[in-house]
Amino acid sequence: MKKHLLFVLVCFSIGISAQNYRDYLGAGHSKGITVTSSSQQTKTNWRESADAVNTINGNGLDGRLLETSRFLAQATFGTNLDYIKNVSEMPFEDWIDNQFGIESTPLQQLTQDIFSEARQIHISNGGNAEDFDTPNWQYFMYAWWQSNINNEDLLRQRIALALSEILVVSRDSNLSGYGLGLADYYDVLKDNAFGNFKDLLKDITLHPMMGVYLSHYNNPKSIPDRNIHPDENFAREIMQLFTIGLYELNQDGTYVIDGQGNRIPTYNNDDIKEFAKIFTGLGPAEVEDFSNKTPKFGLGHYHARKDVPMMMYDEWHEPGPKYLLNGYTVPSGQSGMQDVDAAINHLFNHQNTAPFISIRLIQQLVKSNPSPAYVSRVSAAFNNTKGVRGDMKAVIKAILLDEEARSCSWAENPTSGKMIEPMMRYFNVVRQIDLDDNDGRFWNNGQHFYRDTGQAPLSAPSVFNFFLPEYVPNSAFANAKLVAPEFQIHNSATSINYLNQVDAWTNPRWYEVLRTWGLELEGTTLNFEALTYYAKDSEVLVNQLDKLFTRGQLSNDTKQTIVKAVEGITRGWGDDVTQADLRVKMALYLIMISPDYVILK
Repeated sequence: MKKHLLFVLVCFSIGISAQNYRDYLGAGHSKGITVTSSSQQTKTNWRESADAVNTINGNGLDGRLLETSRFLAQATFGTNLDYIKNVSEMPFEDWIDNQFGIESTPLQQLTQDIFSEARQIHISNGGNAEDFDTPNWQYFMYAWWQSNINNEDLLRQRIALALSEILVVSRDSNLSGYGLGLADYYDVLKDNAFGNFKDLLKDITLHPMMGVYLSHYNNPKSIPDRNIHPDENFAREIMQLFTIGLYELNQDGTYVIDGQGNRIPTYNNDDIKEFAKIFTGLGPAEVEDFSNKTPKFGLGHYHARKDVPMMMYDEWHEPGPKYLLNGYTVPSGQSGMQDVDAAINHLFNHQNTAPFISIRLIQQLVKSNPSPAYVSRVSAAFNNTKGVRGDMKAVIKAILLDEEARSCSWAENPTSGKMIEPMMRYFNVVRQIDLDDNDGRFWNNGQHFYRDTGQAPLSAPSVFNFFLPEYVPNSAFANAKLVAPEFQIHNSATSINYLNQVDAWTNPRWYEVLRTWGLELEGTTLNFEALTYYAKDSEVLVNQLDKLFTRGQLSNDTKQTIVKAVEGITRGWGDDVTQADLRVKMALYLIMISPDYVILK
């Protein structure tokens, strides 16, 4: 318990200085460069070392490998060392272009297929077919995990998750019973990840899961004598959270200030009421197969298809002009969908949208506190790339290839870095360590991890996501004028729970427990065999894990602490758990609970 409390205290610290890459070069030594010639070893020696000549001229060094590991930590959920090596041999832009061309398995269909398979397994084992009604959130989670093990669409999946934390719907609501709807909403994020932000904005506006979540499904026009008025929920959030934010922004993300030094609000309550009129008249387009109802405005969402965009019922759409922002008027006499298109186009072209979305995506992928210059460059890509506004491919490239994301000098800047979300740490270890797989199923509802850390895809506690993008954890951050969003869910309970989760992932005593929670995916457990090759030398082992998990940025203090702990393991637990097994598990455990892993620099 003392060990756990010590690392809780360590994990609360963000003052981590990234070591220069030269600290990690050569044969695993962290100070200077140790030259070890091949003549000192046999060709079959288990230990990897750089050739003496190559070590001196730089050809045998790990700099590019570590740079690639860091790039992929920003652009993916995690990759193994072979993949990192392959990507290191190409320009990063080429890898991004290749990823743009990879299609993604529809999650909605996979959710249905997994539900049908699980139902048949249940029946084959003597269960009743009636026990299975329709897919709920668990089957969405099964499909999500199945889609993210051994897949190739790494960048698309990463961007989709980032978008899911900006354009939020959540199963932690009355959506929990609608697995197909959740999966289809996620498909909208994936399908538009490399498209245009305007199309994405319209698609999420019309999605029934968003309609139910933010209550513009069956949103009626005004009927004053019955005290009925348009619901304002979605109208508020499409501005506050999805496009323009609360205050006017310059293109570099800084606030526009009035003559008295105050921020200028982008909208007021009257604006919300006008936008609420826009989003009236939307209702069910189709009904579920089990329903004997017909689609009509006012039909409860239980009967409605959750994977078919809402349709407009013009007789329930608010008539008349709508007075939006900056003097823009949606004219009277248009159809309801024309009004929706006009409002979306209006918000899409607002001067705030480019910097607002740019900051949110940078925070998701690279760092919590981008410089104004970085935001300005990404905003410029959003505003106009080859004559196109809102091109997500251009925005993604601008974020991931910017000097502030790639430069070693920026990695060492004290304003750089971000805490990696707990679920991203979870995904990382699954993707970077081999899995023992008996049947090709990687079904995991992640519920125990969710209870411990409060995180899973499409599971935020509110439309404000798991944490606020401008969260300031303490006075030190406030004095430095820095934010640290992910620290909002980093507290004594979630910290200790995360440590216990990592202990379960890496400790052989827990393998039976893993059959019901943790990293066991329906008969699948972590396989450390490939890493035991390096376990004879603790420093070589730690250096190998540094390439995988800490992007070559493992501090010397942390490294020596782990090396010492690993060297202290001198025997195994019988034939089943060897000394090498225990060394690997100890090194993994200590790395994954270290600030060096938790903080992405």
